[in-house]
Amino acid sequence: MVPVLLLNASYEPLAVIPRRRALSLLLRERVDAVTEEMLLMRSTTRALPVPTVIRLRYYVNVPRRGAYWSRHGVLRRDGYRCIYCGIRVGGEQGGRVLVKRDFTIDHIVPRSRNGRNTWGNTGCACPACNQRKGNRTPNEAGMALRWEPKIPRVDYLVASSEIPEAWKIYLRV
Repeated sequence: MVPVLLLNASYEPLAVIPRRRALSLLLRERVDAVTEEMLLMRSTTRALPVPTVIRLRYYVNVPRRGAYWSRHGVLRRDGYRCIYCGIRVGGEQGGRVLVKRDFTIDHIVPRSRNGRNTWGNTGCACPACNQRKGNRTPNEAGMALRWEPKIPRVDYLVASSEIPEAWKIYLRV
């Protein structure tokens, strides 16, 4: 049984739902088909096409709860991209190419000043920026944050087994 990908009105992935639920949403006109690729849902008298990706007509606010802080989670949230200079994995720094293990967690308010291990106080940093900032706040070090660190929207979408091709443009795969 191949499931259906449900997107928010903003095309943000929300959930993987069964075909039966997708058909119900389609018949009640709560969603629109996004892809041409269809799955067939058979009854005793006929077969009904169900798209593999559907999108809600109205935006649904997804609360940012349930994501537990972890070092690995911060690195994944930031996509292994430095919150200060923006360099990514594969970027060159100091004559060498950076790999995932080169990136570290930086506390915006340092732990020595009672900075906590929270989503809003930590960010991914490259070795050069982390050393430059040291035991100071970004303001004291003359460094600007490229984005505001927030609690990630995770754990609301679990795709098991192989991901269908039609889903890959909506998911970070």
